[in-house]
Amino acid sequence: MTGGCGGTGGTAFTAAAVTTGTAGATGETRASAAAVTTGEGRIPAEVSGEQYRILTGQCRYADTAELRERCARDVGRDYRVGERDDALDCRTYSGVSVCGPLPLSERERQCVTEAVAGGMTARRAEVECYVFS
Repeated sequence: MTGGCGGTGGTAFTAAAVTTGTAGATGETRASAAAVTTGEGRIPAEVSGEQYRILTGQCRYADTAELRERCARDVGRDYRVGERDDALDCRTYSGVSVCGPLPLSERERQCVTEAVAGGMTARRAEVECYVFS
């Protein structure tokens, strides 16, 4: 998602948006802790040590070596350890914790679509398809 603020002296910024738990029904989104891009470059989002470990650890579930490498690179670029970010979309299903947007492959996106059609919530389907498919 892209947003700008007239009061920033013309500096636009972008930040990833994540859906809230009810977004499937309402389409609501909220800003995540993803890095903000300014005219001067990326500013990594501050997250707790625990959140950072979850973000880096979830990369091992990415579908391919390329996606695993990209995930790790993106986490290193977009986040840094500092204060806990309560706005970061973290969730745990089936004993696995993840935070933020997941790098789903086409196969995993299809899995999510099928799971949601079968009655699973989108948030749970994303995690389960990412980790177990």
